[in-house]
Amino acid sequence: MERGVDNYQAVRKRWRDIFAGMDHEELKTRFSLEEDGQFLYIIYFQQRFSLDKKTGEIAFTETSDREISFNTAMAIYHLFYYSRPEARVKGEFVPFRQVKRAAPFEAAYKRNILEPFARTFGGHMEELANACRRLGGKPIPQGDVGFVINAFSCMPLTVVFWDRDEEFEAQANILFDADITDYLHEETVVLVAEELTRRLVEEAGANSRRAL
Repeated sequence: MERGVDNYQAVRKRWRDIFAGMDHEELKTRFSLEEDGQFLYIIYFQQRFSLDKKTGEIAFTETSDREISFNTAMAIYHLFYYSRPEARVKGEFVPFRQVKRAAPFEAAYKRNILEPFARTFGGHMEELANACRRLGGKPIPQGDVGFVINAFSCMPLTVVFWDRDEEFEAQANILFDADITDYLHEETVVLVAEELTRRLVEEAGANSRRAL
């Protein structure tokens, strides 16, 4: 287990170093980021993070005693590293299997994200809707609950949920901009979806139920 922990730390250090060596002025302009000389700031699922331009460290701006998860750190670093300068939001939402180069990960994605998501919120539509609103979501007329939620300002996601009834179990889907892999590596898309579901559970206070 220690070996795994050490590996995570090594990966994080590598990405801190990569970020520290990037063109921060170019990132600031391209992503419309706030900065104050030492730090760049970015919003990820309604939480504000600072990135130290010298060390590459990421931190919550609201508190200093919360640890940044590995998935959150990778999503932020990967956005800056993998995004193409010409990347633009296409405005066409597609399921995960239609995300470019993501098909090999679909089975695990359904098993580890969509199915637990549906089980967690089955019979709890209002809690899910309220959680979507807390994440800045905008309602859309899809499913029993449908919202567009921004991961980053340049990365809208669509949550569509159908509640269970007498015949069918609850079903959930997350739709992505068709060109999301112009911003992220396809494997990182999974991390973003996982973070969305985790944050929805957190905002809904659903940790006492079957958690994701």
